[in-house]
Amino acid sequence: MKVKSIFINLPINDTAKTREFWTKLGFSFNEQFSDDKALCLIMNDGLIYSMLITREFFSTFTNRPVSDGSSTHVINALEVESREMVDEIVRLALENGGSRYRESTDHGWVYYDSFIDIDGHQWEVMFTDQNQIPQ
Repeated sequence: MKVKSIFINLPINDTAKTREFWTKLGFSFNEQFSDDKALCLIMNDGLIYSMLITREFFSTFTNRPVSDGSSTHVINALEVESREMVDEIVRLALENGGSRYRESTDHGWVYYDSFIDIDGHQWEVMFTDQNQIPQ
């Protein structure tokens, strides 16, 4: 089986503040699927998106309680092209209202760092050096 694309749905508090946060990290949005209730964050155009949905609207998609951002339900991991990009994204997240939940880790073949976004979601940003993966 092969999926065409993936949409990660996450509850948020404020579309304007969330848009500003992710824009400052260098990301953009698919405006066709964005409005005052939801934003379509482009992670890898044509493949991966995150639907950032206001908590009120998000609650219409489920019959279970919506996380308030104070607990961990999922850790979103993003693989990027370099160690420098890992550091840059995390630096920008921290400078723009995000917070750190653990220190960076370097295993030689994989380097990653982490942040919590302004809505309480945990993100790991990683770079994998395929030539260094242990055999």
